[in-house]
Amino acid sequence: MIIKNLKIFSQNVQKNSLIINTILELLIHFDIILIQEPPSSEIQKIPSSLNCEGDPLIGSVHHSNWILFARTPSGDKDSPRVISYINIHLLSF
Repeated sequence: MIIKNLKIFSQNVQKNSLIINTILELLIHFDIILIQEPPSSEIQKIPSSLNCEGDPLIGSVHHSNWILFARTPSGDKDSPRVISYINIHLLSF
């Protein structure tokens, strides 16, 4: 498969997950979406031997039609300033 034109969309969402959800639902004709100032929130609790309630798993919005790429935070106060979503139709690359 040869890609002649990649469609890239970039948006500053100012830590608003509703905007990201809307972008991922509506802009399916784009190949790559770059999100500036993504929100970080607790996705779920993961089992922990030190905490009976579990440790929080912190991350950003996931969507079944997009592959999320973000750097791994180095600490609690550290979060990515930009994340990338790649459309799953590019998965073969």
